[in-house]
Amino acid sequence: MCHGTVSGMQAKRRQIAQGTLVCLVRHGTTPTTGKVLPGRARGLHLADAGRVEADRTAERFRDLEVEAVYASPLERARETAAPIGTVTGLPVTIERGLIECDFGEWTGADLSKLRRLPQWKTVQRYPSGFRFPKGESFQELQSRLQATIAALCERHPGKAIVAVSHADCIKAAVALSLGVPLDLFQRIVIGPCSMTVVAYGAEGPAVLTMNSYGAPPGFRKRRGSAT
Repeated sequence: MCHGTVSGMQAKRRQIAQGTLVCLVRHGTTPTTGKVLPGRARGLHLADAGRVEADRTAERFRDLEVEAVYASPLERARETAAPIGTVTGLPVTIERGLIECDFGEWTGADLSKLRRLPQWKTVQRYPSGFRFPKGESFQELQSRLQATIAALCERHPGKAIVAVSHADCIKAAVALSLGVPLDLFQRIVIGPCSMTVVAYGAEGPAVLTMNSYGAPPGFRKRRGSAT
């Protein structure tokens, strides 16, 4: 075996040992944020405020080492990821596993009406035992996010990536990383265009920041960028 091949294998092992840095970004504000449960319905775009939030978030990645930018296929996530791709010079890759929870028959319903349903207490207090009518369960949501993030980490060992998704998706992933029972995940707050950075290493995940609007911790400066 040649020396170059040995060195390459050693570098690969170091990358795997260091783990992958994943910055989970919630999409920006839409016209229905806080009012409607949009779910996977198509045609919902960022509001003007959401576009401003997306641009501000993108600036936090300027001059940082980012290997890939992923986004949920829904418009609001892709529109949030677009300026991040522009700032980093990377294409935005659509990742189906980052899509919003399937709320089934609750899709598009007013939150004010849903809060009056007896099932709403189950959503808040016993989400592990709830399935949205003709939709996804919270356990399925969490399993999907776990598998998706694991696949992304395997694809980018030792690197830093950005993944734009949705509030419940990120909350479920964070709960798993923290070892918090799914029935308590509603206590986690993920605001529009907030950033949650998790380092996924060989010894397990480490949450570096959550629901943050500052610089993403752990991301290194790009070579040749100003300090």
